[in-house]
Amino acid sequence: MSIKSKIVVIDDEKSIRDFLEILLVQEGFDVLTIDPEPEALKKLKDENFDLLITDLSMPHFTGMDVLNFVQKHHPKKPVIIITAYGSPESAVEAMKIGAFDYVLKPFNVDEMRLKIRNALDQSHLLDEVKQLKTQVEASNFMDESSVGRNEKMQKVFASIKQIAPTHTNVLIFGESGTGKELCARAVHRYSDRAKQAFVTINCGAIPENLIESELFGHKKGAFTGADKDKKGLFELAHQGTLFLDEVGELPLMTQVKLLRVLQEGQIRPVGSESVQDIDVRIVAATNVDLKQAVKDGKFREDLFYRLDVISFELPPLRERKDDIPKLLEHFVKKHSALNKKKEKRFSNAAIQALLKYDYPGNIRELQNIVMRLVAVYQEEEIDVHHLPDTVKGQGSGNIGLDSAQLDLPEQGISLDDIMDGYEKRWLEQALEKSKGVKKHAAKLLNISFRSMRYRLKKHDLADDD
Repeated sequence: MSIKSKIVVIDDEKSIRDFLEILLVQEGFDVLTIDPEPEALKKLKDENFDLLITDLSMPHFTGMDVLNFVQKHHPKKPVIIITAYGSPESAVEAMKIGAFDYVLKPFNVDEMRLKIRNALDQSHLLDEVKQLKTQVEASNFMDESSVGRNEKMQKVFASIKQIAPTHTNVLIFGESGTGKELCARAVHRYSDRAKQAFVTINCGAIPENLIESELFGHKKGAFTGADKDKKGLFELAHQGTLFLDEVGELPLMTQVKLLRVLQEGQIRPVGSESVQDIDVRIVAATNVDLKQAVKDGKFREDLFYRLDVISFELPPLRERKDDIPKLLEHFVKKHSALNKKKEKRFSNAAIQALLKYDYPGNIRELQNIVMRLVAVYQEEEIDVHHLPDTVKGQGSGNIGLDSAQLDLPEQGISLDDIMDGYEKRWLEQALEKSKGVKKHAAKLLNISFRSMRYRLKKHDLADDD
């Protein structure tokens, strides 16, 4: 392995600790041996390891105590229990509450090697699953935002790939729904921190009296309701990435403490007298003008420049409408597969209506529209009348076209297809209102019966008579 796995050994017999250390070092592992003194478990709290091996019966605490400690502070890290030959009942009980396996003393070296390898394989598999999840989340941003060819978005993709391998803080600007969190995940995914945690917090969603505890953690008894120690998000994101969404919503007092953390690389949990080192990359996002917030005294200037080492802005969907047709295609495929339904197509008229809409909710709103259309309607083609009223607009019943509402995409359009789509829609409505009587339908459209027949044949709407 390119990176050595680290194994912790806890046993009150020095000979066992020494033997296992020699064995494991020979196998290529980093090893930390711990003598189970009364305060020994405290050493484990901030220790980063891949596997822990502990004796079951020890003078100051038991292997069950160690197991419970690991499950609380290092969840999903495997624990192997060592127990005396002839008394495996307690070890089996430990497995029921989460131990990976147990070994009987005196243990067989080959058996120990096998159990260690199995435990590490499981640990690495869980890490890979976690990493794969992060990769999928990152690729979602690339998929859902890069399906088009909008110039502004191409610059964003280039920026992500360029800055991700660095260790600098990143500040992302953009309206709600433009994909800021997915963008942050992409930065994490393409960095050398990808195997570590990606932790998120919406700074505007946490009450002001709790935000400091959420970020930095607290000690038991630090305030009313703090009945146990709690790790903060900075500690959980150690060696990984912390995403501060809507960072402009942070209270000024919390901004001061966040600035100190960024300057010193240390956190002090609420109620604690000691500090601890942390290594966290900050990716922050905001939908407000932070420079204006600085002028207004709502955001600290020194914190702004700490966060704004590298920044870029995600354009709203109304500024990249040339990507809408491709985004529609992408979302239809995605949600048709999720709902196990046949893929639908959009009529030209529906596409034009969607192109004219301004999307205050941005890509998130577009995706929700498609999600609803796929789930609710059975027709293979989505037409204008299927669209939400907000998209159709207040003037959708007007047969004219308001030139002020037109928004010609950069790559151009097919005017013939658009006009054909509108013509077919009005023919269908006229037939519906006339209950299929073509002469009446022709009068509604102020055209001749002969012209009516021609147009119906053109759009495959004619029947045998």
